[in-house]
Amino acid sequence: MADANTGGSLSGLKQNEAREFHAVFVTSFIIFTVIAVIAHFLVWLWRPWFPGVEGYSMLGDTTEKVVSLMSYLA
Repeated sequence: MADANTGGSLSGLKQNEAREFHAVFVTSFIIFTVIAVIAHFLVWLWRPWFPGVEGYSMLGDTTEKVVSLMSYLA
């Protein structure tokens, strides 16, 4: 009577429930990883992590672009 959950696991799930949970977990992990890789790639295209020889020279144009964008919005 000490072990009321014979044949189960520590989580309390049956074998088929554990397989279903594992399948959902792995699928969601893969989807999350793909989204994270795409997001990192897009950020890298926008602003490379390692600057070139000239450094981050495109940062000088950023303020001009923001000012011109704000003039279109106003």
